[in-house]
Amino acid sequence: MEALLTIRLTPRAARERLVAGAEGAFAAHVTAPPVDGAANAALCRLVAKATGVPPSRVSVVRGARSRQKVVRIEDLDEVSARARIGASFPPAPR
Repeated sequence: MEALLTIRLTPRAARERLVAGAEGAFAAHVTAPPVDGAANAALCRLVAKATGVPPSRVSVVRGARSRQKVVRIEDLDEVSARARIGASFPPAPR
């Protein structure tokens, strides 16, 4: 069982957060720079924290050098992953 989530990453943000985006995608903001995989590692830690799984169970499977990423969360289905992220990070105010 695994969940695949599409996430648009913004590195070098003022604070770390994960918000629901349009059409089921998510937007993530991390403070790490996009150098030597630091932003990808920060994204994996952020997603792991939001979903309650160990960081070793979260990986970037597509878009390692792009802003548009596909992240795999092992041992969790997509519905549960989306629900946990929504509970951890409520939608951004408009």
